Amino acid sequence: MKNNFVFHSVLFLTLILSQILVFNQLEIGLGIHIMIYPMFVLALPFDMRPATVMILGFLTGITIDWYTNSFGLHASSAVFLAYLRPKLFSFLEPREGYDTLKRPLLRDMGRNWFFTIYAIGLLLHHLWFFTFEIFKFSEIFFILQKALLSTFASLLMITMIQIIFFNKQKEL
Repeated sequence: MKNNFVFHSVLFLTLILSQILVFNQLEIGLGIHIMIYPMFVLALPFDMRPATVMILGFLTGITIDWYTNSFGLHASSAVFLAYLRPKLFSFLEPREGYDTLKRPLLRDMGRNWFFTIYAIGLLLHHLWFFTFEIFKFSEIFFILQKALLSTFASLLMITMIQIIFFNKQKEL
């Protein structure tokens, strides 16, 4: 339990600082915004209560909002992702249920599970974010473009982070 708390606390701080200091400063073009902080919401333990996940999602999002002056966009998107998380996880849940000793990460759950869950979760998060950021029905194709391209870029970055920092060989 203590090890789990330390892991998620370090993950929270690392993702928040990386998002604020690095990824929010990148100007890629085509409306692409790399968002890695949703990884924190998706990487929380399988057996965590949905209300707790939503509170942690809110704290994650509001922290990003505080430093980016985005008036709750990140908080609402993170809470939306936290709300949908149990439904996403049940979509690919094994017949015998999830092993509570494993984490919802690439190294523990495998490529198919990881890419399916994280891609759908990031896409829904980004659609919510860009819909409320732009908030014009006439810009629906621009919203979709931003959401799809940002989802791809974010998924690529989260995958690289998980391969580099959460590799099985590093744990002894």
